[in-house]
Amino acid sequence: MNSRQRRGIILLLLSVLCALGAFAGVLSVIRDVNAKVGPEVTAYRLKSDVAPYKPLSAAQFEEISMPKRWLSENAVTNLDRIRGKIAVTQLRKGSLLQSDMIVERPELGAGEQEIAIMIDAATGVAGKIQPGSSVNIYATFEGDKKGVPDRSQVIVAGARVLDVGKLTALEPERGDRSGRDRNEAVPITFALKTVDAQRVAYAESFAKHVRLALVGGGGGNTVSPAERTYTLDKDK
Repeated sequence: MNSRQRRGIILLLLSVLCALGAFAGVLSVIRDVNAKVGPEVTAYRLKSDVAPYKPLSAAQFEEISMPKRWLSENAVTNLDRIRGKIAVTQLRKGSLLQSDMIVERPELGAGEQEIAIMIDAATGVAGKIQPGSSVNIYATFEGDKKGVPDRSQVIVAGARVLDVGKLTALEPERGDRSGRDRNEAVPITFALKTVDAQRVAYAESFAKHVRLALVGGGGGNTVSPAERTYTLDKDK
């Protein structure tokens, strides 16, 4: 073997060593990236906006993969968890689905029935009442000329809200005996026993106004008989 051949073999060996070194460097970078990023998991992203309190379906989400370490602890990684759930607030397109965005859809209890009435948007809802809320339902009635005074009455205490509908423009109804002049109202659905449902239906038809009062989470729903009806002469 002459000197030229020896130099060729040496250069070839050096090339192989350099290639092995480069390959080892790439493997090191890959291992470092994997150590920092970690394994990927499935997450779900909203395809479009979802209005508050609306039922959720799998068609509203797209599946994506992302590193597990980048997901929050309450991220939803299985769409079975949205079954029977509603959005608790406005959900924006592109947001990752998380468990604190959804709640169980309120359901009827034993002996309850659904009843929906239109509630004045300006005085009865104010954007704070949502499915699952507990409210007292008030109705005001006009007196007559025979000595019966105007009065305000709690017709149902602790009514459970099942659904809050969309703001609706109203047209004046012919022959409306209540004398109400409402421009916009929101349909509210309640879960009520039969007697309470009858009271609400009566008030919706004949009361001058029907209003809702949100009951605080720490307070009771009981209203004593003495507190159910109010007339102005009680303050005299």
